[in-house]
Amino acid sequence: MNTGNKVKKSKKLKILFACTGNSCRSQMAEGFAKNILGEHCEVYSAGVEAHGLNPKAVETMKEVGIDISDQYSKTIDKVPWQDMDIIITLCGHAAETCPAVPSQANRIHWGITDPVKSTGSESEINKVFQQVRDDIKARILDLKKTLTSSKKNHSN
Repeated sequence: MNTGNKVKKSKKLKILFACTGNSCRSQMAEGFAKNILGEHCEVYSAGVEAHGLNPKAVETMKEVGIDISDQYSKTIDKVPWQDMDIIITLCGHAAETCPAVPSQANRIHWGITDPVKSTGSESEINKVFQQVRDDIKARILDLKKTLTSSKKNHSN
């Protein structure tokens, strides 16, 4: 029986992670954000260009129990960037070439090293990927604290 009362759904926060090629950093960020922020947010990643999902990024995330193998590389124009609440750029190149941010979006820049450009032995390169992964995870956890704190402040 319909009593006429409608349950108001709270709007999910829309977050876009952007970097140069949407192959590694933004893909890792999308994976962590979906895992950590999950039900409260719609999470997207995109690049200024689409370089393909980096297999080493997939492998590095799998080490911490997150499977990003179904994610794919896409350009910013393939996601609804105009509807985003938060746009987080993960490298200088994306920060400079991202489309104009819609007025309601909060723009954040996280300068994160591109692990794809790392050199050295296989072990040294793996270590760079792991450091980048761990840096991104820490930033997503900080973002969660900020969002949770902000939500509490707005509901008082």
